Amino acid sequence: MPFKKQYLKSKAVCKVTFKISKDEAHEAQSVRLVGDFNGWDMTSPPMKKLKDGSFTTTVELENDANYQFRYLLNDSKWENDWAADAYVPSAVSLDNNSVVQV
Repeated sequence: MPFKKQYLKSKAVCKVTFKISKDEAHEAQSVRLVGDFNGWDMTSPPMKKLKDGSFTTTVELENDANYQFRYLLNDSKWENDWAADAYVPSAVSLDNNSVVQV
């Protein structure tokens, strides 16, 4: 579940493209990216499903910060990004949250 970072010269943000493969998404029909950057909004727009069954979305994040996030599969199951920059214990469950550092 790699993500790609693109730092912009024109402003202090980084465009981060998140991607989760079909296998990593356990063949989910919908996946949402939920985290600090969207207030952990479980009704955020779903990620775009690609022809190969993977899902992707791009968000702009302010530089020099860490953001916790997880993927919400079919609005019911949580999945981490196992290629994340770091992991931290969740404040609301016994799981860890993925972290992207920009």
